[in-house]
Amino acid sequence: MPISRITVLGAGTMGHGIAHAGIAGGYQTRMYDVSDAAVAKGRAAIEQIVQKSVELGRLSASDADAAIQRLAPTTNLTEALHDADMVIEAAPEKIDVKLPLFAEIERHAPAAAVIASNTSALSITELAGSLRNPSRVAGMHFFNPVHKMKLIEIVQALESAPATLEALEIVAKRMGKETVLVRESPGFITTRVNASIGNEAFYMLMEGVASARDIDKALKLGLNHPMGPFELVDLVGLDTRLSILEYLHRSLGEKYRPCPLLAQYVKAGRLGRKVGKGVYEY
Repeated sequence: MPISRITVLGAGTMGHGIAHAGIAGGYQTRMYDVSDAAVAKGRAAIEQIVQKSVELGRLSASDADAAIQRLAPTTNLTEALHDADMVIEAAPEKIDVKLPLFAEIERHAPAAAVIASNTSALSITELAGSLRNPSRVAGMHFFNPVHKMKLIEIVQALESAPATLEALEIVAKRMGKETVLVRESPGFITTRVNASIGNEAFYMLMEGVASARDIDKALKLGLNHPMGPFELVDLVGLDTRLSILEYLHRSLGEKYRPCPLLAQYVKAGRLGRKVGKGVYEY
């Protein structure tokens, strides 16, 4: 089935980024969240990204206006889902948050709609298994910030149909992204590797091996990473990283046990840029 209408469930950091990718790819895009404030904040963030593209000469004013016209923010979940060709779920990284959303997708979206989850670590097979037709579900892992990051991990669940994977590939390409295909495994490719690096960095910080700034500097200049592990975790959110590590620890064993210092930072409310302080203060 050709995709022309996309619904994104979530208007937060990842949700509004994915919605922007949708309108940039020429898709009519609904962006749903539970509150007017969340939807308004997501729309404002998208408008800022589009305006920046105009200022940099990457987008004409008329194309920018056309892109914004393709965006339909809403707090009405039934309205968001009723005629979607594709639904991209971008809720927080908690299975007990995502599963009720999948129930709503089954209730209100067309039976032929393709469904993707933006999870960076959770089981796509478990999410798909909650539906009558799990073959129409796969993972579509975007990266933050979505408008700058080129990669999407397409995650093949146990019963993902070839047509589902092909649809995700086509949408990703129209969004201007590159893809890799991953057979479902906890953490996929990037999250599994990145969680290990970030967790080890926290252990080194806890042990006094080096300061956070020097660890970041070493990985940027010595290993050519564009961001240091602490800069990255502040961007992603320390609570999100801790949740992922706890899942990987349960799934893959002791080598993913979260560093106690990371857990301590989260308990202290140091969650990263979104609250103004994480490893660093902003």
